Amino acid sequence: MRLKTNKTWSQQQLAIKLRVEKTERPQILSWERQRLLIHAAKTALAAALCWWLALRLGLHDGYWGSISAIIVLQSNVGSTVNASRDRILGTLIGALLGFSFSLFGVLPWNYILAVLSAVIVCGLLGLRSSSRLAGVTITIIMLVQKAGPRWSLALDRVGEVVLGIVVALTVTTLVFPDRARLRLRDGLAQEFLVLGAFFEAILQGFRGAPAENLPTLRDDALAMLRSNNQLLEAARNEPSGGPGWREGLGMLSQFGRSLFDALVALEFAVKDSNEDGFAQQLEPALGRLAVDIHSGFQHVAGRIHEWRFNVPPPGLNLEEDIAQLEARMSAVRHTGIGFSQAEILRAYAVQLHLKQIARLLRASRVETSRAIGEAEE
Repeated sequence: MRLKTNKTWSQQQLAIKLRVEKTERPQILSWERQRLLIHAAKTALAAALCWWLALRLGLHDGYWGSISAIIVLQSNVGSTVNASRDRILGTLIGALLGFSFSLFGVLPWNYILAVLSAVIVCGLLGLRSSSRLAGVTITIIMLVQKAGPRWSLALDRVGEVVLGIVVALTVTTLVFPDRARLRLRDGLAQEFLVLGAFFEAILQGFRGAPAENLPTLRDDALAMLRSNNQLLEAARNEPSGGPGWREGLGMLSQFGRSLFDALVALEFAVKDSNEDGFAQQLEPALGRLAVDIHSGFQHVAGRIHEWRFNVPPPGLNLEEDIAQLEARMSAVRHTGIGFSQAEILRAYAVQLHLKQIARLLRASRVETSRAIGEAEE
């Protein structure tokens, strides 16, 4: 961004880049490797424990318990709970329909009708993720050639799946538990840092050449939004970690999406700008607001990491910055006759988007503080 504060912005960008390259990336990679090893060890433990228990309980096909444990044991507790729910419901529906349709008709017609019914029932109940598991259970009950009544095979199948799910939930909860809500908190903090970098890259193209890494930062921000949305769904399946955790995480995720939309709109607004003279008249108010917004992204990220939001940003007052920019806009409005309509419209669009982003940033901190029940400082 070719504003009067360009030197300050360059110094901030260099500091962020060095910190990420020298500190954060090695730590992130190391932690990801540790999580991979822990997840692998927990999966192997759950599978072996299921097999051992199946032998002790006299289950004929105990390996299905191990298969179930391997399938449902995810990288965090919330995702494991979600996968376990889908699997047990799919298995119950499949066992019931498989046994029922085996009582009448002949293969393959009763089998076809059973699978068709399972998909329809799961869809009507809003259990689309369970429909495939129901179909697998029906296939085992109706097509596997095994001595004994079909009802016995259905009960065995349900028992084996329940065993696998209970073991998987026990292991993921007691052995190095990885809470989705904690991963989401860290993910949201990183998301706001990435959004701040995206914001800076957008403004670098205001009255200048677009930043080379702008498309990459946009893709990174969108990927983080999607990843954190998945973690949010998993976190909702976990026990609450304290007052307002769910509300606070959900609110921050919503603000993150709103900020991304506002940034994309700002990116469109600054497109094709080239040394706009009208926007230069908005200095220093425009540049001060831009710099404080970037600092605001970093401040909110720090508040998320510490999970304490009733701490106002030191030396920053975004509402005051907005008031000064509005006053400056009013002061230079009469000079618009000397500039092109495109320049004037672009300047108005940029300042409107900056004010929206600033207010969203402030609201993300204030509203989250209220949601988690913090006292005002």
